[in-house]
Amino acid sequence: MYPWLLVALLWVASFLNAADRSILVATMPRIRDEFGLDATHLALINSTFFWVYAAAVFVSGRMGDVWRRSRVIAYGLIVWSLATGCMTLAGGFATLLAIRAAVAVGESSYYPSATALISEWHPGKMRSRALALHQTGLFAGAGLGALAAGLIADRLGWRAPFLVFGVAGIVWALLLRRALADAPSERGPKIDGTGRFRELLRNPAVLALCGVFFLANGASTGVMVWAPTFAHDFLKLDLTGSALLGSATINIAGFCAVPVGGWLADALARRRPNGRFHALAIGLGVAGLCLVPLLYVSTAGGVAAVLVASSLGKGVFDGCIYAAMHDIVAPRARATAVGLMTALGFVGGGIAPVVVARAGDQFGLAAGIASLAGAYLVAVAVLITGEGLFREGIGNVIDPKGAARVGLRPATK
Repeated sequence: MYPWLLVALLWVASFLNAADRSILVATMPRIRDEFGLDATHLALINSTFFWVYAAAVFVSGRMGDVWRRSRVIAYGLIVWSLATGCMTLAGGFATLLAIRAAVAVGESSYYPSATALISEWHPGKMRSRALALHQTGLFAGAGLGALAAGLIADRLGWRAPFLVFGVAGIVWALLLRRALADAPSERGPKIDGTGRFRELLRNPAVLALCGVFFLANGASTGVMVWAPTFAHDFLKLDLTGSALLGSATINIAGFCAVPVGGWLADALARRRPNGRFHALAIGLGVAGLCLVPLLYVSTAGGVAAVLVASSLGKGVFDGCIYAAMHDIVAPRARATAVGLMTALGFVGGGIAPVVVARAGDQFGLAAGIASLAGAYLVAVAVLITGEGLFREGIGNVIDPKGAARVGLRPATK
């Protein structure tokens, strides 16, 4: 019973993690107007978040393998919620950058520890579905959080939603502090923090999957950051309408597709050891191909259709990416591995908005967003050409129960 209660508790934390991140995206046109910022300034505010997150998540991922994961999650939620509330104090570009950096530090603590904790409480045959269910919280938070932020900002000003979500996060963190329980330690040789990281760098399957996440997260972030502004400027919508079309639709599609990705990954994994990696390639292939038509649509319905179709594919990918990484990394190093993968993914997430902004200045924002299809398709190529690495990785580690499983070789003394 508790393993699924854990997923429910962390689902809300995942919702808040994504919602706090999405408030800025929903309110960017209003912030741009108040402070007189251009597209590059807005991109840098978002990119600073991702770059700081990338640096911090590497450290917090290692913390999740050394300290109690339940405490890392709860205290991290307090930090990022306080920082979110402090956005109400922003007075210009410099303070926006500083506060978003603080939000990034707090949020970086969440996913490495949360996904590792879920994996420890759920057996391998259900792992993709449990992680996919948890992942729906990210899409719900990003979509509904952006929509709620737009509604609140239209009525009370752009600062109000930051305060509302900041308070909600602190309340939930106090509940998690009492309700979360760490899983019983799994048997196996101890690996110190340096040993974990060193062995991860020696695992080509891990490095290949990190590269895939770098490309996929960069592309999806570029779409997510600029789609609401594109809807606002191109279709002349207000903040609520642009958040609905440019953010909520994307995340509703992802919310629906993530469980499908989890089911598909588990089904393919039962048929062949590296089946989860096939599911990743299918999802990213759909995401990339369906984004290209943004160059040719000119109506709200057309824009929504393109964003939804691409997001369905990305949702399938998101439904199995953490389970795939956990399949090729031993339990005691999973938070470190997710931290490494997330760090690289958020470096990509920081680069993509700037690339889109620069391309948009030259060729139009639609072309800048559509160009991200290339990153998706390169990631598919890595998954296909690297199939041998993933298959080889399956035999590299034996889990504590003696079943063949992909993972990290335990360090020897």
